[in-house]
Amino acid sequence: MSTMEAFSSSLSLRQGICSGGSVSVFGFSPKSLCFPARGRQRRGGLAVTRASVVVEKETQEAKTAFLVIGTRGSPLALAQAHETREKLRARHPELAEEGAIEIKIIKTTGDKILTQPLADIGGKGLFTKEIDEALINGEIDIAVHSMKDVPTYLPEKTILPCNLEREDVRDAFISRTSNSLADLPAGSVIGTASLRRKSQILNRYPSLNVLENFRGNVQTRLRKLDEGVVQATLLALAGLKRLSMTENVTSILPIEDMLPAVAQGAIGIACRSNDERMADYLSTLNHEETRLAVSCERAFLETLDGSCRTPIAGYACRDEDGNCLFRGLVASPDGTRVLETSRKGPYTYEDMIMLGKDAGKELLSRAGSRFFDS
Repeated sequence: MSTMEAFSSSLSLRQGICSGGSVSVFGFSPKSLCFPARGRQRRGGLAVTRASVVVEKETQEAKTAFLVIGTRGSPLALAQAHETREKLRARHPELAEEGAIEIKIIKTTGDKILTQPLADIGGKGLFTKEIDEALINGEIDIAVHSMKDVPTYLPEKTILPCNLEREDVRDAFISRTSNSLADLPAGSVIGTASLRRKSQILNRYPSLNVLENFRGNVQTRLRKLDEGVVQATLLALAGLKRLSMTENVTSILPIEDMLPAVAQGAIGIACRSNDERMADYLSTLNHEETRLAVSCERAFLETLDGSCRTPIAGYACRDEDGNCLFRGLVASPDGTRVLETSRKGPYTYEDMIMLGKDAGKELLSRAGSRFFDS
């Protein structure tokens, strides 16, 4: 097959190349060359069209796979997209060329509405819906998510076959005046948008106050802390590490004191269910131990049918014997009632799914239906 034929064949496989009209033997409309909306690339500092690449750089282009990553636009989301890009480049030489991988920023509902607490906005997929739609519509090839933002169901026509190796799951305490939650004076205000964090804080330290609508990216929340809006805040240590901002950490909360959110510290990458090429790429990035742990935690969350209105925490890990150790928690938003459970079993997919579901069923039974009505 010639270079032109290979390029034509590659274009014909992508969704939305042309709408209507006849196609020549080269795969192009006889009236005009029709390329994807993302057809302009930057190579060597010069913007060129895909047509120019065919004419001028046939050999080079034939070796280059064009892949688009969809992500939110926050610094943390972009750091996660860049991490994904670098891992793909490292494992696949055809993706290492400049311009072979594009990162596309997509604004989500959660990004657009910043004046209300997440619990008040309601619904699921606040930080993923628009990205998933772009994936289904063929505007992007893979979607990079923070796994704790991903609903327990996936949209039709998508799969999530890949979790990158998990970062530290613990929460970081950050304050300019105190060394820990225990050191904060009574009446101090802690900023967090997480009901999970709020409930566990108030359960242990009822004399503290929590400002719920403490939203924004990491940089915004640290700025509010410096401005004195709050006396302290809690942030995921994983995010601070990925942003190289751990110098802001005052202390790290033990898991025993602050059980993390389901899938905290894990990155998930989705693709279309019928896109075998992307699924093959993602299979080379998957960290199986992380995938199994996240699956266990999400089975627990799905059983509880958790939402942003319900404080839920869950964490699965491999213990020193190689088994799965799971801890789960549900709480009332005011922290007056906290129910905990734990499980231990083989570190295999089927066993860990059953383990997570069983833990969820136990807490549902202990809590009663009214516990989740608020």
